[in-house]
Amino acid sequence: MKRANLDRRACLRIGGLAAAALALPRALAQTQPAATATPPSRPPTLADGAPLPRAGLGSWITFNVGDDAPARAQCADVIAAFFSAGGRLIDSSPMYGSSQDVIGDALRRLGLTPRVFAADKVWITPALRGPAQIETSRALWGVARFDLLQVHNLLSWQAHLPVLFEMKAAGRLRYVGITTSEGRRMRDVEQILRTQPVEFVQLTYSLADRRAEDRILPLARERGIAVIANRPFEQGALLRTLERHALPPIAAELQCTSWAQFALKFVVSHPAVTCAIPATTRVAHVRENMAVAGGMLPDAQQRKRMIVQTAQLL
Repeated sequence: MKRANLDRRACLRIGGLAAAALALPRALAQTQPAATATPPSRPPTLADGAPLPRAGLGSWITFNVGDDAPARAQCADVIAAFFSAGGRLIDSSPMYGSSQDVIGDALRRLGLTPRVFAADKVWITPALRGPAQIETSRALWGVARFDLLQVHNLLSWQAHLPVLFEMKAAGRLRYVGITTSEGRRMRDVEQILRTQPVEFVQLTYSLADRRAEDRILPLARERGIAVIANRPFEQGALLRTLERHALPPIAAELQCTSWAQFALKFVVSHPAVTCAIPATTRVAHVRENMAVAGGMLPDAQQRKRMIVQTAQLL
């Protein structure tokens, strides 16, 4: 796989910014007053101004298929079905093996590159290598620019965030965010949301893991920060547990035909959640997930009943 080359002057300019950020004492970032963080002036949207669909598409593990031609074709079928059902946001990372290349190849073959809301991550240390990694990722996707770049699992976030903000100011990026998963580093996430002008936070949220409800989701809503929920099915473990049982009584009321729809409706109905990004290798599953985005969602009282009716099963 060939790595795309950055323009040398641009690389030096951005690299210099990252170096300066690395020299910034951690204590300074931690003591910034909350007033320096400015919520976005409007909710994050697609390029045409439309709201982001509630269901996106993750690529962790599922799209890391290398050069396996049948598996790559299957991934392309999933992406085609995703867009046909109204999907737009696809999320990936340099950490995900061949996923970026598989996504980019499928988008080109399907003629969908102009329509995608491309969400990727920077995941490298030292942060001076971040601009080169971002450019390699962009070339693999085949997009002119990313819609969203996120600091993956907060790795070297103090150094990466200034670079991403500079990219946004220069018009080479639409939105800046951070990610975490499996409930890790929630105190750091809270600090960043309070002190940095990020527009997205990605975190784990599901019927089985509701820790984000305590502080992070209310804070994100208060500050106008979009939330992407990862692992809504706990990488399949949640569904494997629930599918041993019949759907609870409230499922019919919510027009859920499967546990997957039940679990996904719970996640995307939280008032702070912008979208969820379940990953799948099956067209039937992506269609099932996307049906949630356009269907009825539970209200606050129904969400409480969903929790009660599944609590004894988990």
